[in-house]
Amino acid sequence: MLIFLGTKGKGNMKLDIAKFQESMYKLVVDTSTKLPKDVRRAVKAAKDKENAGTRAAMSLATITNNIKMADDQVSPICQDTGLPTFKIKTPVGVNQLQLKEAIKNAIVLATKEGKLRPNSVDSLTGENSGDNLGGGLPVIKFDQWEKDYIDVRLILKGGGCENKNIQYSLPCELDGLGRAGRDLDGIRKCIMHSVYQAQGQGCSAGFIGVGIGGDRSSGYDLAKQQLFRSVDDVNPNEDLRRLEEYVLENANKLGIGTMGFGGEATLLGCKIGVMNRIPASFYVSVAYNCWAFRRMGVAIDAVTGEINEWMYQEGEFIDFAATDAEKETAPTEDFITLQAPITEEQIRSLKVGDVVKINGMMYTGRDAIHKYLSDHDAPVNLDGQIIYHCGPVMLKDDAGVWHVKAAGPTTSIREEPYQGDIMKKFGIRAVIGKGGMGPKTLAALKEHGGVYLNAIGGAAQYYADCIKSVEGVDLMQFGIPEAMWHLQVEGFTAVVTMDSHGNSLHADVDKSSLEKLAQFKDPVFK
Repeated sequence: MLIFLGTKGKGNMKLDIAKFQESMYKLVVDTSTKLPKDVRRAVKAAKDKENAGTRAAMSLATITNNIKMADDQVSPICQDTGLPTFKIKTPVGVNQLQLKEAIKNAIVLATKEGKLRPNSVDSLTGENSGDNLGGGLPVIKFDQWEKDYIDVRLILKGGGCENKNIQYSLPCELDGLGRAGRDLDGIRKCIMHSVYQAQGQGCSAGFIGVGIGGDRSSGYDLAKQQLFRSVDDVNPNEDLRRLEEYVLENANKLGIGTMGFGGEATLLGCKIGVMNRIPASFYVSVAYNCWAFRRMGVAIDAVTGEINEWMYQEGEFIDFAATDAEKETAPTEDFITLQAPITEEQIRSLKVGDVVKINGMMYTGRDAIHKYLSDHDAPVNLDGQIIYHCGPVMLKDDAGVWHVKAAGPTTSIREEPYQGDIMKKFGIRAVIGKGGMGPKTLAALKEHGGVYLNAIGGAAQYYADCIKSVEGVDLMQFGIPEAMWHLQVEGFTAVVTMDSHGNSLHADVDKSSLEKLAQFKDPVFK
């Protein structure tokens, strides 16, 4: 199909919409499977400064290994597609309805081929569309400009980091920092607090985009817009440049670290934008993004529909090939092997900080499964078993056999209302997820004899490689991400962060980082 365009000084042009759709498919696949150069350099810088032999260093080694595996296999870096969000600039006269349809077709194809997880759920019925389309999805925002090419940017921002977005209304009182007023220093306090409150639940070390001003909706949009800036750029506003540099330096003094395990790298990038506001409102909006910062952009020829240029590709390319030095980042202690099903005695012997390798069966369970198990019997015997908070990317081959294409952990705190009761009800001994859980689950672990195991958030290829077979699936009515998958695993590595003795690494890091946050209470910018 050809679309006729009128652009300033160019007369009528013909856009090959089929070629444009092909270009959009390439953009979607590359965004899902290959981190851009600027993000790779930021991850490498964090890895280089981390202390060898620590849990944080092990996490960063796993992350870089996962990036390499996604490169090699052209598979999703992270299993969570998020809401695909496009920002597009077009020459005057482009038929944006036609472009939107081509983008939707590209999304459907990428989902069918396992490059994206089906992630679009009807908010009223809970039904998964299966193709990432639905009301308002994908998110596509257009602007016109006078240039003669089409600029398309795409970000895949998963739910774990999306849930750590936060908005402040100034003036306000902040834990550890006191009052934040309607000035540059109050903005500083809000941004520092936003990093503290995310802890490890947003798959730290992460990136933040900040929007100052606007209303509640435009402020968040401005914040997310900052995530389309290059990690390496310099803010032209001198006050914002100083603030970006201040936050990036000092947020890493909070000691939250990668995955919230403690360590030197908590924040990898900070970008801030500003817009006017009304006198009655002063919002500071923060969009948090995980280390798996999946955003790409392309310049499209407005006639051929072909890609002329890829964005975010300046500078050195880091391929993260394994090295002897990288292998040395593993903790010096021996791994503890757990064979499922697990006994209470084995669980009681574990303590916070232990690194375990799991062999045997585990069963996935996210929000829908936990709600179901609270009201019904389990479809399988879960006594002594492991629940994995995971919504995998799955593909079925021609023989009807399911294969795992990506399988990293999801954020666990959403299951806090259910987790302890379900463990005691069914005899579950271990839960795997990311970001930790709260006091109700911690109390149940102590009473029942259970542990919480923190897997490395975003490491979807690393953990998919540990899954040797899919033995079955139940409750498919909830959709692929929310079904209960029966997975045979080998060498599945995780860290004990909540044990059966009442100890929680997450609570400890939260407490210590709050104490460190308080040192930034005094005014800096006046």
